[in-house]
Amino acid sequence: MTQFECQAILFDLDGTLVDSTASVERSWRRWTERVGLDFAYVMAIAHGRPAFESLRIVAPHLSLAEEAAWLEDQEAADAHTVKAIAGAQSLLKSFPDNRWCIVTSGTDRLARARVYHAGLPLPNVLVTADDVTNGKPDPEPYLVGAQRMALSPSACVVLEDSVAGVASAKAAGMRVIAVTTTHTPDVLQAADLIIDSLSDLQVTISANGIGDLLIRG
Repeated sequence: MTQFECQAILFDLDGTLVDSTASVERSWRRWTERVGLDFAYVMAIAHGRPAFESLRIVAPHLSLAEEAAWLEDQEAADAHTVKAIAGAQSLLKSFPDNRWCIVTSGTDRLARARVYHAGLPLPNVLVTADDVTNGKPDPEPYLVGAQRMALSPSACVVLEDSVAGVASAKAAGMRVIAVTTTHTPDVLQAADLIIDSLSDLQVTISANGIGDLLIRG
């Protein structure tokens, strides 16, 4: 059993706390059909990245702002189909409000809609694509998360599902637990620990709620 001591845990959202894969893929499939690009190629780039940065890679010839807005509207309209990942509710309830946050590649609008429809609590700190200049795999999103929680990166553990997300957290100097909800273990080897399910984690919190968290997996 691997264990981590930390002051807080920073969660990715899509694929980690909420199952939005079908919703995201429906939206991107409509978009690729609309602009004539290969769906499989686009999705290989898009997973775990902000839509704007994915579009910059796969469609630099198009109006990035217009296409990103179109995609956001599609995904927002589909947010009601999103469900919580098994174990997410109970895991989040085990943390005091000031000991966890969400760091997502989605926009603030999408993140709030998906958290709401998944029936999950909204964290005190929510870092979205609207809050950063450089999205995952750049370290900026997780560094902003740590800063807003008034913690050093070394005091944080990140829970992620994507290759871009793991790379972002590691580049930020954080320890990473990867969950295999959307990727196979072989592509997540950069993580410090790989688990199959959120239920594989055990969390112990100090009695006063302000000491170390002990996470076992």
